[in-house]
Amino acid sequence: MFRKIDDKTYASPQIGLAEVAYAKALGIGMIINNRPEGEADDQTPGADIEAAARDAGIAYVAIPVSHAGFSMPQVEAMQAALAQAGDAPVLAYCRSGTRSTLLWALAQARSGLDPDEIAARAAGAGYDISPIRATVDMLAGQAG
Repeated sequence: MFRKIDDKTYASPQIGLAEVAYAKALGIGMIINNRPEGEADDQTPGADIEAAARDAGIAYVAIPVSHAGFSMPQVEAMQAALAQAGDAPVLAYCRSGTRSTLLWALAQARSGLDPDEIAARAAGAGYDISPIRATVDMLAGQAG
């Protein structure tokens, strides 16, 4: 269920409380929720995931991304969350894992990671960044 994007980042479809325990067993240090509340009737509420994460000693951050797209504040928040996690592995989730992976890609580009490497890492986890590739290229070009 958790797809490894790079050495410290996993993406996942919607998680439940059992997956928080699995994340703890994997050594995940932070869970990032990229799913807006109430997006689907069957999703586990973010507050429940947050409580389970905190009980397990896992940091929790919510950076909801709707299907409307990404904003620079969301990219900056993802960058900050990844930095805050330090060396601890991070699990980001949404409905399918795609928005989490795309937001990770934008944050990595803004941090200066090579766009081809970003695309390769995402593809290795089964995700396609082509819908945002131009933005990834632009952000990587601005990093400095």
